[in-house]
Amino acid sequence: MNTAGIISRRTFIKTGALLGAGLYAAGNSDFALSASKNNRRFHASLSIDALERYPDLLPTVVNAGVDAVWVAAFLQGIWQYPPETVGVWKKRIEAAGLEVHHITVPLGHPSFTEAAPDYMGELSYQPWQRGILPDGRACYGVCIHPPACDVNAEGVKILHDAAPGMIFLDDDFRLAPSPHDIGGCFCPAHKAAFLEKHGYSENTWEEMLAAVKDRRLTAPLRNWLEDACTELSGCFKAQQAMLPEKSLGIMVMYMGSEKAGIRLDDYRDVPFRVGELQFNDQAFSRVKGKTDELFSVLFHRRFTLPENSYSESTAWPPDGLSPENLAAKLAISTIADVRNTMLMSGLEPYPLFYWDTLAPAMKKHRALHETLAGHKPTGPLKHYWGDAGRWVGDSKPYSLFLATGVPFEVTEIPADDGFTFLGDGDAKALQDGRLKPGKGLCITREKAEAPADVLRYIPEELDALFAFKRELLEKNRDFPYVVEDLPVICAWYPTANLAALWNLSENAQPLTLAYQGREYRVNASGLELVPVPLNA
Repeated sequence: MNTAGIISRRTFIKTGALLGAGLYAAGNSDFALSASKNNRRFHASLSIDALERYPDLLPTVVNAGVDAVWVAAFLQGIWQYPPETVGVWKKRIEAAGLEVHHITVPLGHPSFTEAAPDYMGELSYQPWQRGILPDGRACYGVCIHPPACDVNAEGVKILHDAAPGMIFLDDDFRLAPSPHDIGGCFCPAHKAAFLEKHGYSENTWEEMLAAVKDRRLTAPLRNWLEDACTELSGCFKAQQAMLPEKSLGIMVMYMGSEKAGIRLDDYRDVPFRVGELQFNDQAFSRVKGKTDELFSVLFHRRFTLPENSYSESTAWPPDGLSPENLAAKLAISTIADVRNTMLMSGLEPYPLFYWDTLAPAMKKHRALHETLAGHKPTGPLKHYWGDAGRWVGDSKPYSLFLATGVPFEVTEIPADDGFTFLGDGDAKALQDGRLKPGKGLCITREKAEAPADVLRYIPEELDALFAFKRELLEKNRDFPYVVEDLPVICAWYPTANLAALWNLSENAQPLTLAYQGREYRVNASGLELVPVPLNA
């Protein structure tokens, strides 16, 4: 068997074992908060194969402070391990003092070949009908044709009956191959149903395909994506109906949204795994790799309560991220108040020595998170990802402003104060009149035709953003900020009277935080998140 990773790099996701009677609905808040302050919890996705091959694995994660283990037995309609075997391991893991929950891969990771991706080991794809992309290519794993939905609904029931626990649908539960693609299955059957439902002609279909290519959110394209979202949500609800309330959750891929069939509002009240992407050192070591990752998590936190939210702290391959970089990822969940961290690497676990680094980092973030839980990051720089980005935009946010050492906050619309940073799709929508600007200034990384008091061009480069920072500080210093022009995240929680500085460099850096006429000296180790109490 190929043990390189039977479970997708994003596979695991966990739950609402924390979900209890006292939670509030996320509603339409720009950054969902809750009065509840559940402790930070840590989860490990471990294959049964790995638990059998490495006798020290389970004691190691117990000693590291892991709270729950997630196993994956049901992958795109095929039982990798019999339900009875899952039941046996549930008892063994619970005997070690941990909770046990499950991950499924409902549709299979996207693949353009007959062979399943290598992370699925010896599995092959079910003989389900392949999806058709807008360019006519056939692709496994990103469409729903009978009997896929019924097979998965039956599978989660069997799994829960054999070993009761939460179940997460891996991010392969989507209708687009990547965060960049505009999805839905463009096969003849889906096409015919769409044209009949909306009374459209063949000409409208061709116009819609052109809109997909040009990323224009026309009325037919919006209807197409709404239908795709309804199809995916319907399949989720069919599986959800087989389980106790709050037992099924969804993993949402990096920047995942409506263009992939994921109507985010449909998942506000279920366990929700926020999307990340930087699974190896090459990707994560870049400053923008870290800010992109944080941007995606903050975006998804608009739609889920902190208690319901889970990270995607994945390394792929299992040693693709160094233990130091994997530990550094914990800062993203702490900053964004994601209460559950899911640690995952596929069928093959992290090297055991990784836990020597992870265990103390987990302990530190568990304590730090307690001081930030329930508090909202605030600042003059506005994090925004709007309809144009969600429905037809690319997957490349303007995120580097987060690294300027100036505080930020998450907004649902362009703000009436401060500076709202726009991705390319939303910037175009503002210029076209489809996006209404707030009273604050919007900033784009592409040169644009718009009044200077509405939209300003600043390249997404650190030097240009640091110059903007200096300009900003000449006019306003009513917030804490990092004095040095170094890549640092400064998250400010005024209701906690606290700032948190995340050093994005791998080297130790002395930093100076200025606020209300005082300066706070901070010695930040490489990639360290440092809390800074702000004394009155």
